[in-house]
Amino acid sequence: MKSEFIFDKAPFASAHASTIAETDAGLIASWFGGTREGNRDVTVWVSRREGGRWSDPVEVADGVGDWRRRFPCWNPVLHQPAAGPLLLFYKVGPSPSRWWGMLITSEDGGRTWSPPRRLPDGILGPIKNKPIELDAGYLLCPSSSEHDGWRVHLEGTPDLGETWQHSGPLNVGGTFKAIQPCILTHPGGKMQILCRSRQGVITECWTEDGANWTEMQPTTLPNPDSGIDAVTLNDGRALLVYNHASRRWKRYPLNVAISSDGKRWRALRVLEDRPGEYSYPAMIQGRDGLVHIAYTWNRKRIKYAVLDPADFAFSDIRGHTWHY
Repeated sequence: MKSEFIFDKAPFASAHASTIAETDAGLIASWFGGTREGNRDVTVWVSRREGGRWSDPVEVADGVGDWRRRFPCWNPVLHQPAAGPLLLFYKVGPSPSRWWGMLITSEDGGRTWSPPRRLPDGILGPIKNKPIELDAGYLLCPSSSEHDGWRVHLEGTPDLGETWQHSGPLNVGGTFKAIQPCILTHPGGKMQILCRSRQGVITECWTEDGANWTEMQPTTLPNPDSGIDAVTLNDGRALLVYNHASRRWKRYPLNVAISSDGKRWRALRVLEDRPGEYSYPAMIQGRDGLVHIAYTWNRKRIKYAVLDPADFAFSDIRGHTWHY
């Protein structure tokens, strides 16, 4: 339905790792921007969509710490709880193996923000993809760590980041080195995580009780060691945005796939197919029922796309069905 850049000009040369949420005031997107990923001038930026357009990017968090030491910021994650302020999680630190979790909040839809607060030791918050909200406002956050190999885990908070619970790693001793999970929900209380891996495939784990997870297994979908995101639609179908490639760092094309059960995936749309880097997508279903996607466009800008689930058929744009 729509495809546009969130900004055309900005006071930073490089942008990456976008996230998107919806508040009472409208859509809001965030990403990190600076001279280059990992440089100390990399900070967190936001843009709000109001009146049919995106606002100019505004810097909302940096990596300045005690004694004026400065570190780069990484991977912001927005989430608007059903009750409470808008949450913006992000990471600060010299590298993904040595970063720590941070949180700022907004009571006015992202116009103003609280002072930054560091998360407890050992808690990183949602590492790339959005949390899901369970009963009584409990946030289940998909997370991972890189300081002791690539390990996927889950973190939960019943009080919007004040206190936390931490699962054990879900891929210890297995075949797969995986990070950056996203969470899907299924009938009967089942949940599924899909993960980025170094083994050329998207991996998955399942649970029927929210506590005991299956051993990590490969899906039938490729992964070029790049971030993905997924959302459970209001009608129960699962939607996935990812790079349909297996060669490492080949971050095109950027694809959308759909599934009725989280197991059998069918091609739906191709968002980008020309050579380039189209990566780290984030996706939500808005109050309008539409699917809103943000992603990195060649490390220079953030692109925004809108899809209508009413148009989704189990066939790709070439008129045939893909069985992966």
